[in-house]
Amino acid sequence: MSFATRAVKATCLSLALCLLTPAAMAAGLDGSRLSVAWALPFAGMLLSIALMPLLLPAFWHHHFGKVTVGWAMAYLVPCAVFFGLAEALLGLAHAAVAEYIPFIILLTTLFTVAGGIHIKGNLHGSPGLNTAILAVGAVLASFMGTTGASMLLIRPLIRAIDNRRHQAHAVVFFIFIVSNAGGALTPLGDPPLFLGFLKGVSFTWTIAHLYAHTMWLVGSLLGIFFVIDTWLYRREGVLAVDPTPDTPRLGFDGAINVVFLGGVVGLVLLSGLWRGSPTWSIAGADVTLAGVVRDVGLIGLTVLSLWLTPRSVHEDNQFSWGPMVEVAKLFAGIFLTIIPVIAMLKAGVSGPFGSVVAAVTRPDGAPDPAMYFWATGILSSFLDNAPTYLVFFNTAGGDPQTLMGPMATTLVAISAGAVFMGANTYIGNAPNLMVKAIAEDRGVRMPGFFGYMVWSGLVLVPLFVLMTRIWFA
Repeated sequence: MSFATRAVKATCLSLALCLLTPAAMAAGLDGSRLSVAWALPFAGMLLSIALMPLLLPAFWHHHFGKVTVGWAMAYLVPCAVFFGLAEALLGLAHAAVAEYIPFIILLTTLFTVAGGIHIKGNLHGSPGLNTAILAVGAVLASFMGTTGASMLLIRPLIRAIDNRRHQAHAVVFFIFIVSNAGGALTPLGDPPLFLGFLKGVSFTWTIAHLYAHTMWLVGSLLGIFFVIDTWLYRREGVLAVDPTPDTPRLGFDGAINVVFLGGVVGLVLLSGLWRGSPTWSIAGADVTLAGVVRDVGLIGLTVLSLWLTPRSVHEDNQFSWGPMVEVAKLFAGIFLTIIPVIAMLKAGVSGPFGSVVAAVTRPDGAPDPAMYFWATGILSSFLDNAPTYLVFFNTAGGDPQTLMGPMATTLVAISAGAVFMGANTYIGNAPNLMVKAIAEDRGVRMPGFFGYMVWSGLVLVPLFVLMTRIWFA
């Protein structure tokens, strides 16, 4: 069964579930009534992603989809027993309509369109060139999304370093910089900022208020990478024969996809700027005509890209659906098992995670930007950073005018925590897993879940501590 057929079946199933659950039942789970035990399926999902590729690699490679279904059922069945079948189906349909389907449509479009652009040529993977690729990716990430920039540049980077003995570190820093930190300047760069844009945060606010933080973090990471790559490059001595010989000129094939990338940007902007479009409630989710136009348009661009991109371009890119299928399956489980976790966070101080919410408030009742930065960031490292952003956006009052004005430092802390700390783990941001899957498919021996966290702990966390001292103390 093709990926397209599976996607259509999944969409039809989600829509069918929507028809089974009337909008009047859209109250959702009351997080204050839940115990921490309801987070166990989500914890199990995360531990499976972390441990099974290390302990049971062959089993995980062939059955990770079944494992995902198992953890999803570990939440759905008890939910149906304790709160009723209608509530369980409602939560499933709401997660599909409000979050998962738009999320996967956008990722699939960016994956397809960027995968239809082949950057021709191969330069020698020297420290200077590798650093330049990461710097270009950081700039592109804020304007074509971290997913688009990652899919466009990860293959050229791997070709540049394919004769190097040490390769994994370059991909790790690529995830740090291109798949995360570089997307902080516009709402197009990362989903949390786009959600803020939809809530009323102006398009230019992020550029004006996160520019210094982003430049400092990206600049620091580029400098650290250059030092590490230079040291490893010198240690390697005589390099192996390059399987993709160096060429002095670069170019690209699949130019039509550059136009399609512009279409993606236009559709995403349209959905945010089209105020007052008709709205329907489906499974408790507000579905706007603007959102429908965006998603249908994105599907159209995906189909056009597959139709008009020459087969030779996909062959040169070694394009396959494997990474996208893996992300789609894993995030289906994450989006479902995260439902009770988000409900408990939304319950505020009266919920099981009340201590987390209380921690971001000073004794005098004023918000603590440093705690907002770390609370949003730590949760974004393991939860999806988009709903985590919304939780703390609402915890801080939820009024965009106030948050952009007298509480600007708090909103900066929330935004920076969500975007930057999504790089702390493979599951903090969707492109992280996609880049890892592509790199491994090309033969790069990537660190496991905890091995990657060693890198982020040694490189990113000290920078975040300094960032706290400079801007949020």
